[in-house]
Amino acid sequence: MCKVFQDKGSVGCQTMATMSSERQNPTAAEMLLDGYPLELLDGDASNIPEKWVTAVLMELHKKVGEKSRLIVLTVLGVQSTGKSTLLNTMFGVHFPVSSGRCTRGAYMLFIKVGDDTQIELGCDFILLIDTEGLKSPDLAQLEDSYERDNQLATFVICLSDVTIINIAMENATEMKDVLQIAVHAFIRMKRIGKNTICHFVHQNVAGVSAHAKNLTERQHLLDQLNEMTQIAAEMERQPSIQAFTDVLNYDLEKNNWNIPGLWHGTPPMAPVNTGYSEAVADFKKNLLETVVKEISNDVSKIPDFLEWMRSLWKAVKYENFIFSFRNTLVAHAYDNLCKEFAQWEWEMRKALLIWQTAAESEILNANNEDEMERLVTLKKSKLSEEIELQKSIFNGKLSDYYREKDRCVKLVEKYKTDFFNSITSLSNDIENSVNAQLDRVLEVKIGLKKAQNIQQEYCGVIEERVMKLLHDFKNVTLSDDQLREEFDKMWTTATANVPRLKEQPIPAYILAMLKRNFSNRNVNEKLRPIKSLKGFGRDRFKARTDHVESISKKIKIFWKGDLQIFADNVIETATQFILDITKSNSDYHDSFSRDLLQRVDELLVEGYDRHKTNTQFDIDIKLHICDIAAREFLKQHQRFLSNNDPRVQLEKYKHQYLLDFLDLYKKTDHSQRKANDFVQLCIKPAIEDCINKSLGTGIVDEIVTGSLSMMYSLPSCFQYNIQKDLLLKDDFDTFVKYICHYETYLKKKILLDICQAMRKDNTLYKLQKMILEIVVVKILNAMKEASNMQSDDDANILKLVIKMRNNLIKDMVISEEAQQCTLFQIQTTCKSFTQSFIASLNTLKETLLVEFSNNENITETLNKLESNPQNVLFRRVVGCGQQCPFCKIPCEAGGKEHKQHHAAVHRPQGLARYRDHSTQLLVESLCTTDVQSNSNFKNSLTRKEWVRYKDYSTIYPDWHIPPDATMEASNYWKYVLVRYNEQFASEYDAKPANVPYEWKKITQKQALQGLKEAFNIK
Repeated sequence: MCKVFQDKGSVGCQTMATMSSERQNPTAAEMLLDGYPLELLDGDASNIPEKWVTAVLMELHKKVGEKSRLIVLTVLGVQSTGKSTLLNTMFGVHFPVSSGRCTRGAYMLFIKVGDDTQIELGCDFILLIDTEGLKSPDLAQLEDSYERDNQLATFVICLSDVTIINIAMENATEMKDVLQIAVHAFIRMKRIGKNTICHFVHQNVAGVSAHAKNLTERQHLLDQLNEMTQIAAEMERQPSIQAFTDVLNYDLEKNNWNIPGLWHGTPPMAPVNTGYSEAVADFKKNLLETVVKEISNDVSKIPDFLEWMRSLWKAVKYENFIFSFRNTLVAHAYDNLCKEFAQWEWEMRKALLIWQTAAESEILNANNEDEMERLVTLKKSKLSEEIELQKSIFNGKLSDYYREKDRCVKLVEKYKTDFFNSITSLSNDIENSVNAQLDRVLEVKIGLKKAQNIQQEYCGVIEERVMKLLHDFKNVTLSDDQLREEFDKMWTTATANVPRLKEQPIPAYILAMLKRNFSNRNVNEKLRPIKSLKGFGRDRFKARTDHVESISKKIKIFWKGDLQIFADNVIETATQFILDITKSNSDYHDSFSRDLLQRVDELLVEGYDRHKTNTQFDIDIKLHICDIAAREFLKQHQRFLSNNDPRVQLEKYKHQYLLDFLDLYKKTDHSQRKANDFVQLCIKPAIEDCINKSLGTGIVDEIVTGSLSMMYSLPSCFQYNIQKDLLLKDDFDTFVKYICHYETYLKKKILLDICQAMRKDNTLYKLQKMILEIVVVKILNAMKEASNMQSDDDANILKLVIKMRNNLIKDMVISEEAQQCTLFQIQTTCKSFTQSFIASLNTLKETLLVEFSNNENITETLNKLESNPQNVLFRRVVGCGQQCPFCKIPCEAGGKEHKQHHAAVHRPQGLARYRDHSTQLLVESLCTTDVQSNSNFKNSLTRKEWVRYKDYSTIYPDWHIPPDATMEASNYWKYVLVRYNEQFASEYDAKPANVPYEWKKITQKQALQGLKEAFNIK
C-alpha cells in the first residue's frame, strides 16, 4: 500500500500522488484498518520512510481514539521457507507469497483484536511484521548483502514482542549466521529490560510423530544456541550470561514447533497437506497463551512504538555487524586467503601493465592525429575485453581455492562474496586508470607530433641543401676543412628560421586550477587578488591559530604544535607526489595539478576531522604546495622543451649530416657507419626505453616472489616486520619518524628494501640483462622477418627498416627523425646493411651489459623507470592509510572499500601526542583498554564535551577498536613508552607519562613476543 502513496512516479497512481498529505494519511490509515500491509522498511533502499510511517500510524492512533495497544509479532528466516504463508495461515491475512524474493524489506499489517479477547491479551491490535527472506541468492553478489541481512534481522527482532524464527530443514545450515545475530539482539533487549518471546518453527519436517528424533534435533539446536550465546555475551561484555536460557524463557518442548510441508508432492498439481493447517493452528494457540502469560502486561501504544522504531533504526545504522576475527583458525584462514588473493591481484595487474605498455607503443608509433585517435578508441574497446579475460581468470582462481577442502575455506566462506566483489572493483579501477593513461599518451603524442613535423620539415630542407652542395662541388676539389666550412654556412642558413617550442605559463595554469578547486566554496574574494604563486612556498609553512575554529586559548596552543606536524606531513607527502610525477620525461599536463589537488584534499580530510581546520588553512597550505608544484612542473616543462625543441634536435644530427656530406663527396663506402649510426641513434634509445618500462614490473615481481615475499604479502605481515625492525634497531628518532611521518617513513623503508634486494646477488643486473636479451631477440627476429621479404641485393634500405619497425610496433618506439637522418642517402644492399646492423646490435648489447654491471647507483636507475616499484609496493602493503584516531596506529584491514578500519595492536595514546589537559602528562592508557572502561575523552570533534570511550563509535563510526584480547598483546608499545618516556615528552613538549610499575618489568624479549601474539606469528 505504501508504494501507492510514496512513489509519485508510479504508473496508475497519478491521482493518488497528487493528493495532499492531509488527504493521504487518513486514507492510508483506513486501509491499514482494512487489513492492507504497509511498507515499514524499504527493501530496495534499505531505509525506513520515517516521516511517512509516523504520519500514517499517528493518524491511525487518532482514528481509534488512542486505543492502540500493540503486540508486535515478527517472522524471520531464509528466503523461500514459507514465512508469509505461515502468517497468512495463522491469522487469515494476505501477505504476498511466491517462490523467490516475493517480499522486499519488511511490511507490517494491523489485526484488530476482538472485544472479547482484548482484556485477555491486553492489547487492541496485533501488529504482524513480514520480512524479506535472508540469504537471498538475488542479493548474494552485492558487497553489503551480509551486513544488510544482519541489519534487517537485528531491527525486526528488537522491534518485536514475539519473534518466530522460521527454519526449513533444507536451509538449516544457512540459518546459523541468522541465529548468531539473533542471539546478539536478544542479549541487548534483555540488557535494557525488554521482554521478548522467541519460537522456532521447523518447516517441511517429515514424520512429525517421530518425537525422539525431533527431540535430538531440538537438543542440537539448543547446544548451538548456548555456544553462540557464550560468544555473543563475551563480545557484549555480559559475563553473567552463559546459556541461551539466561537470555530468554526458553523451553525445549514449548518453544520448538515442527510443521509438515504445505503440499503433498510438488505444486501446483499436488494436493494441500491438511496436517500443515492443523500444526499451525496448534502453534498459534500455544503462542497466544504464552503472550498472555509473559507480555500482556507490558505492551506499548503507537507513539511509543514509533519512538522505539526511530531510536532503534538509528542504532542499527551505525552498528558494525561484521564480527572480528577472534578465532585464531579463522584469522589464519583469512590471512592465507588474503596472501593468495594479493598474489593473484599482482598477476592481473602485471598482465595488464604488459598490455598497456604494448598499447602505448602502438599509439606512439602512429603517424597522424586521426590514426592516433582511432587507435586509442580501438584500444579502449580491446581493454574491456582484456580486463574481462583477466577478471575471468582471477574469478576462476578464487573459485578453485574455495573448492579445496583442505584449506579451512569453510571458515571464511561468508567472505567469499566480498572477495569476488573486490575483483570487480579492482577491474573497474584498473580500467579507469589505463583509459586515463591512454588519453594522456595521446595528448603527449599530439604535442610531440608538432615538434616532430617541424624537425622533419627542416631535415628535408637540410637534405636538399646537402644535395645541392654536392651538385655545386661535383667537379671541384676541396679539402676537408673547406668542405666543413661550406657545410657550416649551409647549416646556418638552412636552420636560421627553425621555430622554437614556446614555453607555456605553467604557474598560471596551476593557479587557475587551484581557483577552480575552490570554486564551490565561496572563497573567490580571498583568491581573486592573488595573481602569482611566486613566494608562497619558499619558506617553511607555519600553522597559525586562525587556521582552526575558535576555541580556548590553551587548546589553541596545544593544537598549534600538533597542527604544524600535520601540515608538515601533508606538504612532505604532496612534495613527494610532485617529484614522482616530474621524474618522467613527458610534458606538463593539467591532469598533474588536478591529481595533486585531489590527493591534497584527501590528506586534508584528517585535518578537518582531527584539528577542525578551516578554509583559511586549506587556502594557505594549497598555495604553499602549488608554489612548489609550479616550480617543479615548470622545470619538467622546460626539460621537455629542451629535449624536443626542433632546433636542439637538429643540432644533435648536424654531425651525422656532415659525415654523410663528406662520404658522398668522396664517394666513400659508408654502409657500416650508417648501420652503426642507426643502431646508436635509433635502436639504443628504443632499447633503453623498453628496459625502463619493463624493469619496474620486474623489480616488483622479484620482491613479491623472492626472499621478501612474506613481508610484502599482507599489510599485517609488513607491519609486523616494520615494528620488529624498529624494536631491534632500538633508535628513538626512528620511532618518531614512524609515528609522526608514517607515509614518508614507509616509502623510504620500501626504497631501502628494494635497493638491498637489487644489490643482493646482482639481482638488478640480472633483471636488466634478462630484459635486454628479450628485446634484442625481438629486434633480430623482426629484422630477419623483414629481410626475408626482400632480396639480398635490394638497395631499398628504407623499405627494409620500415618493415622491421612494423614488426616491432607493439614492442618499442623508434624515432622517425633519427631514422630519417641516419638513413639519408644510404647506398648499400639489404644483405650488407643487415649484416652490419646485426654486428652493431651485438656490440651495443655488450656495451649496455658493461654499463649495467658498472652502475652502482640503484636509486638513479629507479628514478628513470616508468612504473615506480616503490609506489606499487607501498599501495600493496599500506592498506587504506588511515590511522587510529587515538593512538595513530595504521589500519590493517584488507581491500580499499572496507566498512571499518581496524588494527591488530594499539599503543599508548601519549605516543600520538595525547596528553592530560590539566597536567600536560602524556596519556599512558591504550585505547583498547579505554573502550571497556569508564574513562572519557574530548577533542575538537566532541566540541570540547566529554565523551565516554565506550561510546567512541559515535564520534569515529569508521573505526572498530575491540578490547584487548590479552594483556600481553600490547606489551610491545608499553615497552616502547617506558623505554623512551623522557624522549617522547621532550619531543612532544609535554611531561613524561605516569606509566604503571608493571610496565617497567617488560623486557625487549617480552615485547617481541607480544608483537608475535598480536599478529598471530608462530
